[in-house]
Amino acid sequence: MAVKIKLKRLGKIRSPHYRIVVADSRTKRDGRAIEEIGIYQPTYNPSKIEVDSDRAQYWLSVGAQPTEPVLAILKLTGDWQKFKGLPAPAPLKVAEPKVEDYSHLFAKAVAGFEDSTTGVAITPKAKKSDKAEADAEAASTEA
Repeated sequence: MAVKIKLKRLGKIRSPHYRIVVADSRTKRDGRAIEEIGIYQPTYNPSKIEVDSDRAQYWLSVGAQPTEPVLAILKLTGDWQKFKGLPAPAPLKVAEPKVEDYSHLFAKAVAGFEDSTTGVAITPKAKKSDKAEADAEAASTEA
Protein backbone atom coordinates (compact mmCIF):
# COMPACT_ATOMS: atom_id res chain seq x y z
CA MET A 1 0.00 0.00 0.00
CA ALA A 2 1.43 3.38 -1.03
CA VAL A 3 1.14 5.96 1.73
CA LYS A 4 1.16 9.70 1.14
CA ILE A 5 1.44 12.69 3.43
CA LYS A 6 -1.04 15.19 2.04
CA LEU A 7 -3.33 18.10 2.85
CA LYS A 8 -6.96 17.56 3.81
CA ARG A 9 -9.03 20.68 3.10
CA LEU A 10 -11.51 22.01 5.64
CA GLY A 11 -13.34 25.30 6.07
CA LYS A 12 -15.72 27.47 4.12
CA ILE A 13 -15.46 28.49 0.48
CA ARG A 14 -13.12 31.46 0.87
CA SER A 15 -11.53 30.61 4.21
CA PRO A 16 -9.67 27.32 3.80
CA HIS A 17 -7.61 25.59 6.42
CA TYR A 18 -5.91 22.26 6.08
CA ARG A 19 -4.88 19.27 8.14
CA ILE A 20 -1.68 17.47 7.27
CA VAL A 21 -2.65 13.81 7.14
CA VAL A 22 -1.12 10.46 6.35
CA ALA A 23 -3.43 8.54 4.02
CA ASP A 24 -3.50 5.82 1.40
CA SER A 25 -2.59 7.33 -1.96
CA ARG A 26 -5.82 6.01 -3.50
CA THR A 27 -8.15 7.90 -1.13
CA LYS A 28 -9.90 11.15 -2.03
CA ARG A 29 -8.39 14.47 -1.05
CA ASP A 30 -10.75 14.86 1.91
CA GLY A 31 -11.23 11.14 2.44
CA ARG A 32 -10.34 8.84 5.27
CA ALA A 33 -6.91 9.35 6.80
CA ILE A 34 -4.64 7.00 8.72
CA GLU A 35 -3.35 9.75 11.01
CA GLU A 36 -3.40 13.54 11.33
CA ILE A 37 0.06 14.95 12.00
CA GLY A 38 -0.43 18.70 11.72
CA ILE A 39 -2.36 21.76 10.64
CA TYR A 40 -1.82 24.51 8.08
CA GLN A 41 -3.88 27.72 8.04
CA PRO A 42 -2.83 29.92 5.12
CA THR A 43 -5.34 32.72 5.76
CA TYR A 44 -3.60 33.81 8.97
CA ASN A 45 -0.93 36.48 8.73
CA PRO A 46 1.66 34.96 8.97
CA SER A 47 0.40 31.49 8.06
CA LYS A 48 -0.09 29.11 10.95
CA ILE A 49 1.87 25.87 10.57
CA GLU A 50 2.01 23.16 13.23
CA VAL A 51 3.54 19.76 12.52
CA ASP A 52 4.07 16.90 14.97
CA SER A 53 7.74 16.42 14.16
CA ASP A 54 8.09 12.97 15.73
CA ARG A 55 5.19 11.52 13.76
CA ALA A 56 6.34 13.19 10.53
CA GLN A 57 9.81 11.69 10.99
CA TYR A 58 8.30 8.26 11.65
CA TRP A 59 6.12 8.32 8.54
CA LEU A 60 8.96 9.57 6.35
CA SER A 61 11.22 6.82 7.72
CA VAL A 62 8.74 4.06 6.83
CA GLY A 63 8.41 5.33 3.26
CA ALA A 64 5.46 7.76 3.18
CA GLN A 65 5.82 10.18 0.27
CA PRO A 66 4.85 13.84 0.85
CA THR A 67 2.94 15.71 -1.84
CA GLU A 68 4.49 18.92 -3.21
CA PRO A 69 2.59 21.32 -0.90
CA VAL A 70 3.39 19.17 2.15
CA LEU A 71 7.03 18.92 1.09
CA ALA A 72 7.21 22.73 1.04
CA ILE A 73 5.67 22.86 4.53
CA LEU A 74 8.07 20.21 5.84
CA LYS A 75 10.99 22.21 4.44
CA LEU A 76 9.74 25.33 6.24
CA THR A 77 9.44 23.53 9.57
CA GLY A 78 12.80 21.78 9.14
CA ASP A 79 11.42 18.24 9.28
CA TRP A 80 12.52 17.44 5.72
CA GLN A 81 16.09 18.62 6.40
CA LYS A 82 16.14 16.58 9.61
CA PHE A 83 15.00 13.50 7.68
CA LYS A 84 17.60 14.00 4.93
CA GLY A 85 20.40 14.98 7.34
CA LEU A 86 20.76 18.53 5.98
CA PRO A 87 21.37 21.67 8.05
CA ALA A 88 18.26 23.15 9.68
CA PRO A 89 16.61 26.24 8.12
CA ALA A 90 16.06 29.57 9.87
CA PRO A 91 13.25 29.47 12.45
CA LEU A 92 9.72 30.29 11.33
CA LYS A 93 8.32 33.73 11.92
CA VAL A 94 5.92 33.61 14.86
CA ALA A 95 3.00 36.00 14.91
CA GLU A 96 3.05 38.33 17.87
CA PRO A 97 -0.16 40.06 18.86
CA LYS A 98 -0.13 43.69 17.84
CA VAL A 99 -0.87 46.03 20.71
CA GLU A 100 -1.12 49.59 19.52
CA ASP A 101 -1.61 52.57 21.77
CA TYR A 102 -4.60 54.61 20.65
CA SER A 103 -4.78 56.80 23.76
CA HIS A 104 -3.36 59.82 21.91
CA LEU A 105 -6.12 59.56 19.29
CA PHE A 106 -8.75 59.29 22.01
CA ALA A 107 -7.38 62.35 23.82
CA LYS A 108 -7.37 64.32 20.55
CA ALA A 109 -10.97 63.32 19.80
CA VAL A 110 -12.14 64.24 23.30
CA ALA A 111 -10.37 67.62 23.12
CA GLY A 112 -12.03 68.37 19.77
CA PHE A 113 -15.41 67.29 21.12
CA GLU A 114 -15.18 69.54 24.19
CA ASP A 115 -14.35 72.60 22.05
CA SER A 116 -17.25 72.16 19.64
CA THR A 117 -20.06 71.52 22.13
CA THR A 118 -22.31 74.41 23.09
CA GLY A 119 -24.85 72.51 25.17
CA VAL A 120 -27.60 73.01 22.56
CA ALA A 121 -29.30 70.22 20.65
CA ILE A 122 -28.55 70.22 16.94
CA THR A 123 -32.07 69.40 15.80
CA PRO A 124 -34.86 71.37 17.47
CA LYS A 125 -37.59 69.43 19.24
CA ALA A 126 -41.06 69.46 17.74
CA LYS A 127 -43.37 71.95 19.39
CA LYS A 128 -46.42 70.65 21.17
CA SER A 129 -48.62 73.11 19.29
CA ASP A 130 -47.51 71.61 15.95
CA LYS A 131 -48.47 68.15 17.17
CA ALA A 132 -51.85 69.42 18.41
CA GLU A 133 -52.55 71.06 15.04
CA ALA A 134 -51.66 67.83 13.21
CA ASP A 135 -54.04 65.86 15.47
CA ALA A 136 -56.82 68.42 14.85
CA GLU A 137 -56.38 68.16 11.07
CA ALA A 138 -56.49 64.37 11.24
CA ALA A 139 -59.69 64.49 13.30
CA SER A 140 -61.39 66.94 10.89
CA THR A 141 -60.59 64.77 7.84
CA GLU A 142 -62.09 61.70 9.52
CA ALA A 143 -65.40 63.41 10.27
